[in-house]
Amino acid sequence: MAKVKGAIVVNIERCKGCQICVPTCQQKSIAMSEALNSKGYHYAMTINDECNGCINCGLVCPDGVITVYRKKYD
Repeated sequence: MAKVKGAIVVNIERCKGCQICVPTCQQKSIAMSEALNSKGYHYAMTINDECNGCINCGLVCPDGVITVYRKKYD
């Protein structure tokens, strides 16, 4: 049976640091950066490679700055 691996891409310049995505990630793959974007917000970022592509983070993001990718592998 094929397994699924996920990855997210965050548009860091549009992220306003609301942190809604962090608790929705069941794999605890998202955290807020210590760095700031050009607007002065801490942005969401991937902190491990446990993402399974569930898309919960992308669904709850009020600004649509998270894109989720899924890849099947054996």
